[in-house]
Order: sequence, then C-alpha cells, then structure tokens
Amino acid sequence: MAEHVAIIGSGPAGHTAAIYTARANLKPVLFEGFAVGGIPGGQLMTTTEVENYPGFPDGVDGQALMGALRKQSACFGTRIFTEDVTRVDLSKRPLIVASAERTLQAHALIIATGATARRLNLPGEKALWNRGMSACAVCDGPLPIFRNKALVVVGGGDSACEESTFLTKFASKVYLVHRRETLRASKIMQERVVKHPKIEIVWNTVVEDVLGKDVVSAVRLKDVKTGAVRELPCGGLFYAIGFNPNTALFKDQLEIDKDGYLMTKPDSTQTSVAGVFACGDVQDKKYRQAVTAAGSGCMAAMDCERWLAESGHAA
Repeated sequence: MAEHVAIIGSGPAGHTAAIYTARANLKPVLFEGFAVGGIPGGQLMTTTEVENYPGFPDGVDGQALMGALRKQSACFGTRIFTEDVTRVDLSKRPLIVASAERTLQAHALIIATGATARRLNLPGEKALWNRGMSACAVCDGPLPIFRNKALVVVGGGDSACEESTFLTKFASKVYLVHRRETLRASKIMQERVVKHPKIEIVWNTVVEDVLGKDVVSAVRLKDVKTGAVRELPCGGLFYAIGFNPNTALFKDQLEIDKDGYLMTKPDSTQTSVAGVFACGDVQDKKYRQAVTAAGSGCMAAMDCERWLAESGHAA
C-alpha cells in the first residue's frame, strides 16, 4: 500500500514538513539520511550556538534545536528512518523511494535534502571548525567570538562581498581573500567592498591553512603569483565559496537550474513533476537560513496536502 507522503531530509525544512503533514493525518515517512549530504539534522548539527532562530532569546545549540524538531515530528506520528535514499523513480505512480534497507511507494514526495557548504579542507579545518570558522557570516558573524576582531573571508562573488560587508558591523577589520586579481561579484557589490574603510582585499592569494590552538588565531596565505607565504593574524575565517545542493538523486528526473538547485513553480513549492515538492536549501540559493527553511517546509506540506486532496489521495 502506498504512503500518502514521503519526505527526504531532516533539517528544519524536512522536520517542519513532517510536523505539518503529520498533523494533517497524512502519516508521513521521513528518511533523515545517514551519510549523504552530511549527518542527520542537516547543517545545524555542525553549528554550536544559534542566535537568530525565533523563540530562543538566549540562543540555542544547533544540535539541541534539531533534536527538539525531530522529537516534535515524531510525537505527531512521523515514522523516521535513519537511512539514505539511494534511488527514486518519479516516472511511476505511485512514486518509488528506496534506501538500501527498504523500498516504499508514495503518492507524494517532499524533498528537503538541503545544500552542503563548500569547504577548502585545510589541514587545520577539522580541529577549528566552529571555533572561529564558519560558512555563514549572517548566522555566526554576530557571535561574541568574532566581535572586534580581524576576520578573513574567502571568495570573490556576490556572497563573499555581501558577507564581508555584513561582518564590518562586528569586526575591527575584514580581509577579503581572493585567488584572482578581479572579483566575480556584480559591479555594485564590488564598489561597496572596495570603498569600505574596514575591508581590505587580498588579491591573487589563497588560504593554505588555518591556525590556532583552541580557536582561530591566524591563516596562512600564499600569493599565487610570487609563491610568497605569510601568516595573517585574525580571529575568524569565513568561507563564501558557494554551496552544493544535494540534488544528485533527482538529476534527469526533475528540472534543475544551472547551479544545481531544484526549480519550483512561482509562488509554490511544486517541482516539475506533479506531487513532488521541494523546500529548504535544496531549492533556495538566496536566503539559506534555518528559519526560512522551516517556513518553506510548512509551505511544501500545505501544497502537498492540497495536491493530495485534489488528486483523490486525501487522508
């Protein structure tokens, strides 16, 4: 017997979709993932303090927040499998969703597989991640650990320029490290960065390593033209080199944009296949926040419930 709805992904989008569909008596099945795209719970599982999620005036630990969301979706009856989905077939009705352990049929599918921040995989990165290293300035920049310190941003596009400008609100100085001699960002973003008194662009340079005992204290830089290596003291390192949406499962089955994100119809979470919905960072390249992911999970659940009712598969 086919399930009403299957959900792939266990970040704020996936669990919010599960909460809403479960409360609508749709008895959702959620594959929270195990290895693909990170760990169960999404990017917040690698974040320590979250200060910008509504309802927590003193902040909340990322893992604690995701644990609460998981518990809430389970409380309403969501069946959760800690398994990676290895195959989907969206050409059949019902849809096919399979892991190594099971194969299910579902009338509808909500995709919330998220996106993975690109990293440089520096030698010191594993030890210092979340100890002065981040891939989200908007999320982590205001934290006390970064205030009134020199900070380094890596990248050359609009995101790097935006994050550098944002960090000037808290940093004593921001170094924007770019491997080329021209930025890829839009002209207006370039002008803002170049003219900002707190931002210094370090051209033709790459970061070779991040240094520090317990927290970030410096980065090791290499000039790509001269080969010269130097250490730059700083209190934080931010990656702004893009994200990889976790969409490999859906290639050749759903419409995907040039950057790899799932495409949805205007004012909807509906993808190019009827009954298949996408929410969170797998389809959002602009905002990429926990709260916007949760909001889009709600939208996907409501779109899904409406579609099931209209197609004769209501609970």
